[in-house]
Amino acid sequence: MPSAEGGILEKGGQMDQSGTAGSAFYIDTALYVLQSLRPSFLTRSPARTTRLRRTAWLDGLRGFAAFLVYVQHNELWAHEGDDSERKMQSSYGYRGERWFCTLPIVRVFFTGGHLAVAIFFIVSGYVLSAKPLALVYAGDHAALSDALASAFFRRWFRLYLPIVVVTFIMCSWYHWTGILTPFIPEATWGQEVWKWYAELKTYTFIYGAPKQPWFSYQPHTWTIPIEMRGSLLVWMTVLSLSRTNRKGRLFGVGFMIWYCMYIVDGSFFSLFLTGLLLCDLDMHEAPEYYPDWVVSLKPYETPIAYFALIVGLCVGGVPSFIPEMDYFRENPGWRFLSHFKPQAVFDFKWFFLFWAGILIILSVQRIPWAKRFCETRFCLYLGRVSYMLYLVHGPVLWTLGDRVYAAVGLGRTAQSLVLPHWTNRFPLPKWGPMGLEVNFLMTQLILMPVTFWLADVGTTFVDGPAIKFGTWLYAQFVPPTPRSQIPK
Repeated sequence: MPSAEGGILEKGGQMDQSGTAGSAFYIDTALYVLQSLRPSFLTRSPARTTRLRRTAWLDGLRGFAAFLVYVQHNELWAHEGDDSERKMQSSYGYRGERWFCTLPIVRVFFTGGHLAVAIFFIVSGYVLSAKPLALVYAGDHAALSDALASAFFRRWFRLYLPIVVVTFIMCSWYHWTGILTPFIPEATWGQEVWKWYAELKTYTFIYGAPKQPWFSYQPHTWTIPIEMRGSLLVWMTVLSLSRTNRKGRLFGVGFMIWYCMYIVDGSFFSLFLTGLLLCDLDMHEAPEYYPDWVVSLKPYETPIAYFALIVGLCVGGVPSFIPEMDYFRENPGWRFLSHFKPQAVFDFKWFFLFWAGILIILSVQRIPWAKRFCETRFCLYLGRVSYMLYLVHGPVLWTLGDRVYAAVGLGRTAQSLVLPHWTNRFPLPKWGPMGLEVNFLMTQLILMPVTFWLADVGTTFVDGPAIKFGTWLYAQFVPPTPRSQIPK
């Protein structure tokens, strides 16, 4: 039997070990947080040992499209004092104005944000339908039911939880930091949170009719309710046509695309359904599935793809300052094309972006160097953080960006009134063509790394956990045995 002293000493040793273990836990936690805050683009990635997925290039294309959204919003925000909305979003030669950034094809890399949205929707339709269509072709309807049930359940959490986090931070930002944003703050933080909640519940109800299609605390989120409805449409279409043969399914999807574009003002949903159609066509590329005239063009696939890419980039630069047909016809080179716009489509640009998005996706898939570019680490990284990049680039622009642009001489009227102490604080030369001025490019040395870092951190701490939460929650309510294997 141990002595009392021995017992005391032994307990003391246990206490020391416990204290050491506790300290180690806190140290490990702190190191984990610091490591997580380190952007992945500064971490050396191991050499790729596995082959890329068949659709990896679509992830890269979506990532580069998200980058184009970042570019457009920064270009227009920084040049607002130069009437950039009209100049940069109109065609080359509009009202006698000729700017490098408005040249055909070139303009896509300055104001290609709307084209990027069209690509987002087509890619979503493609990716969301890939697994369900594979199960349809396999004839496994029980697994199809399970897959669609899981996808339906998880989609809301995947899309909206990151928005909840980002918009809550934005609504609280002024009250927490005293830093002004473009939004007029409420008198107290409590009133601000209540306003945020009241708008959030309306915004997240996709079957309602909100007064405005976006969230006041992050207007760029106008696309997300459309993304949600488009996702449901894709899955319901696959399910409703899952028992038909391939020709019947292709005809059904094609009819719905035509209906959404030419009969009703549903151009956004035509984009999602087009992604579904392209995915179905890619499932079987055997010659017997295509007409003879299509098969005969196979030797000329590459030159046709180059032509389609050029046309797609040209059409993707459709003027988009205002959705008025008179304005559209005034733009050089677009009067003739204006006659092709369906009567049902209110905002003409989405009809042309529909065709531009299709041509670009089809051509990139068939041009080796373009596809390889979309599969580079840069584009795949952008694809991984694309959703958070889409959500956080606006808040960075409205807080840090507003002040940095004002400081270098890229001022806006509102800046001179609200931020007079920032205006022309560190003026830089405005040499260079519109959109590529020295002072604009220098600001990107600050804004781009900060935006990418926040997108990276947001992907780790917000977007990733939102996806896992939806998956975890669904698993809590699903029996461990798949429904298809439960005895009848």
